[in-house]
Amino acid sequence: MDSRTDSTFDSQGAGITVQRALELPGLRSGLPEILAGADRLQRTVRWVHAGEVPNIASLLKGGELLLTTGYGLGTRPAEQRAFVRTLAERGIAALVVELGPRFDRLPATLVETARATGLPLVQLHREVPFVAVTEEIHTEIVNGHYALLQQAEEVHRRCTEALLGGGGIPQVLGILADFSGNPVFLETPDGQLLYAAGSGPEGADPLQVWEGLRGQHKDASPPAGSVIVEVPGGGPGTGSVRARIVLLPVRGPLAPVHRIAAERAADILAVVLMQARQEEELAARGRGDFLTDLAEGRIAAEDAPAQARVLGFKPGTSPLLPVVMRLGDALAAPGGGWAVLARAVAEELASVGVPVLLGVRPVEGRVPLLLGLRSESERS
Repeated sequence: MDSRTDSTFDSQGAGITVQRALELPGLRSGLPEILAGADRLQRTVRWVHAGEVPNIASLLKGGELLLTTGYGLGTRPAEQRAFVRTLAERGIAALVVELGPRFDRLPATLVETARATGLPLVQLHREVPFVAVTEEIHTEIVNGHYALLQQAEEVHRRCTEALLGGGGIPQVLGILADFSGNPVFLETPDGQLLYAAGSGPEGADPLQVWEGLRGQHKDASPPAGSVIVEVPGGGPGTGSVRARIVLLPVRGPLAPVHRIAAERAADILAVVLMQARQEEELAARGRGDFLTDLAEGRIAAEDAPAQARVLGFKPGTSPLLPVVMRLGDALAAPGGGWAVLARAVAEELASVGVPVLLGVRPVEGRVPLLLGLRSESERS
């Protein structure tokens, strides 16, 4: 499914743009003329309000398109400047003034202040029913919200089908990464990486993205525009957290629909992770993917050490030994005990001080390992 949204609907702010509002029949019939802020017509119109009182800015929350005939603007230049400035400071999307009994054209003071503050200012040359304009724009906004929900539900459906078809968490995260156009990560509540899906800018490996933006900055705020959604179920109580889904906006901005889709995916992952040791097995799959990519030449030699460190492998300067265990059919089958075997091997090697990066590839029946051998003086 294409994750792009119609340019007339601003998915960043969950509303329509000023430009789109002016193109709808209600305002278009008023012969709108843009006097200021022509370069800011992509602002989001979150809602529409009509009013004539001087202190109307105090009644607004920001993001509104304000309709007025100008009776609250004041008669003195100072009052008009203050009126526009307070609306700009409140963060409204645009000011639309209908010409008529109050103004046959807008005062220069009003226009100059709107230009100075960057507030889109529009005058209507014909009378329009404000009620009809309000209903029309609100309908457009609500329809846009519904379209976003439909997109998110489509992602939920695809994730569910992937699980029913025998897929697992990697497939769910991959679907979410494709939909958002950005890499997606699953991390533990304390910030340890479990799995990465998707790719970074120019096809960069997601582990590189994680290392640069997340892995070294666990205690810092995520990059602006990131989406972090908690996966419930880590313990007793309704507020417990099992894991976190992290979307980083490195290939393009993330929109509200991507958060909605991530929340739907989190509900699915919560059910999957309820199975015993799923986080550990998922991390092992991620290591298996890395080791396979490394063995097959899909990871550059200069990038491999940093990515291995992200996965917890820090062998020092000793020689490295790659090993692949092949599982029998019984172990490779779902529920065949391959995870128990892999965990036992990793624990045995760790107990004698051997750095090991162990992954699993259950579909192929393989357990790839990378061992950090002891120095020559420490072994017979």
